[in-house]
Amino acid sequence: MRVLGIESSCDETAVAVLEEDSGGGARILSSLVSSQIPLHRQYGGVIPELASRNHSGRLPSLLREALQTAQCDCDQIDAFAATGGPGLVAALLVGHTTGKALALAAGKPFVSVNHLEGHLLSPFLSGHSDTPENGQLPPPHIALIVSGGHSLLLDVEGLGKYRLLGRSRDDAAGEAFDKVARMLDLPYPGGPQIDERAERGDAARFALPRPMLYENNLDFSFSGLKTAVLHLLPRLTPNGDPHELDEQSMCDLCAGVRAAIVDVLVQKAKRALKLSGKKLLSVSGGVSCNAALRDALADVCARRGVALSLPTPELTTDNASMIAFAGMLHARAGQFSSLETPVEPNPQLAGYATRS
Repeated sequence: MRVLGIESSCDETAVAVLEEDSGGGARILSSLVSSQIPLHRQYGGVIPELASRNHSGRLPSLLREALQTAQCDCDQIDAFAATGGPGLVAALLVGHTTGKALALAAGKPFVSVNHLEGHLLSPFLSGHSDTPENGQLPPPHIALIVSGGHSLLLDVEGLGKYRLLGRSRDDAAGEAFDKVARMLDLPYPGGPQIDERAERGDAARFALPRPMLYENNLDFSFSGLKTAVLHLLPRLTPNGDPHELDEQSMCDLCAGVRAAIVDVLVQKAKRALKLSGKKLLSVSGGVSCNAALRDALADVCARRGVALSLPTPELTTDNASMIAFAGMLHARAGQFSSLETPVEPNPQLAGYATRS
């Protein structure tokens, strides 16, 4: 089976072709991503109309290149998959409609993929040494999804069987990184900018809050951290101007912000593992590329005898390989989507309507 996946939920246009091997695994034949970061950086964030226009302009050439790299034609694709949500409606429509059109023209089935499920499944495509065999269905485990728009803890029993344990009540982890970076007038996207400076900083210098760390639940809240930074800046510089911060203070502040976010994510993941008794933790989404988070989770899992499944760095950010992989797993299970399926800007993951 060969599956072509399309991702266009936000500011990356991506196309990938995956092939099922004889052992039931998944092999990436091509995976292309066209980032719009330079386009949106001048505005300090994503402009939806610009994003959708850029998707429309880039997608045809990416499709041709992905098929050429995979050394196949459209009629050799067995199923087409595209992100149906969550995301920006106009951006989603570009990739989703293209995927349906390709499926209709080729006479092949179509799978509308939840972007968050793509992230959730991505560690099991990457072939990390602690994961099950590459390309297989996810085994029962705890999943932590941390991206620009979402922070979720899920109890996973299998494909499409996801029980919500905790979620962000306000800002997601990646959103907190980006908003703090904007306060500090750091370039977009803010997460990598903060992470790079944090490596040279003293995380203990500034006492920053860990919101909801000790509350008896698995939810997240990072808006209080953002507010704490906003109130701290006027005590450090005239009028709170971040340009007046010396380099070391900037690095120390970034280190403190990163440490606060990482502490909350790690402690909540530890609590979920303890309550569930699961022996595998998967972590995915753009923030899962954060070096400090990876190191902290690796240490926790090693001490607890829990396997840790992480996507390779190129699979942490938005990409079409994870969409094609999710499409492949649903296609194997005979789960296809109607060509009438609409995009949904804020859908739930299948099966997680009930909370623990």
